[in-house]
Amino acid sequence: MGMYVIQTINGQERHVKHLVERMVGAPSVEECFYPTYVVKKSYKREWRMVEKKLTPGYLFVVSQDIEHVAHALHEVPAFTRLLGTNGSFVPLNMDEVAWIDALTKVGHRVIDISQGIIEHDKVIVQSGPLAGLEGMIRKIDRHKRLATLEIHILGRTKSIRVGLEIVKKTL
Repeated sequence: MGMYVIQTINGQERHVKHLVERMVGAPSVEECFYPTYVVKKSYKREWRMVEKKLTPGYLFVVSQDIEHVAHALHEVPAFTRLLGTNGSFVPLNMDEVAWIDALTKVGHRVIDISQGIIEHDKVIVQSGPLAGLEGMIRKIDRHKRLATLEIHILGRTKSIRVGLEIVKKTL
């Protein structure tokens, strides 16, 4: 069983996900998803929870028969490209799958907002999926309630943003 990445057009992820599930489907595709994260946004002075795409333009697919999936993707009436190197399709390695599974759950690929505090310039995440993963945080935007994480995926380093609300800061 491997997890692979499909590139598509930004904004078309939901549509392409449904096409892949319908046209390729089981048993070749065990799961097809695009991860999202929850962040608080202020609209007209009211705070609301908003879901945003974690990796715009990319879908993740879990499959045992990736050759069948690759062949079936040619029939999908939308831009889809299975990522790999030198003509072969490369699954995500165990570390890459581990961070996705650590932040989300199978069937519910949403990273909920975390809450934390800052003590003497050190971030301590008290609750949420980032608890215990403080070492991955590279930058915090307290006003937008976002944390920027640096992850390694498919041999590249990528910055992603997830929801982090700092509820207290002490000096």
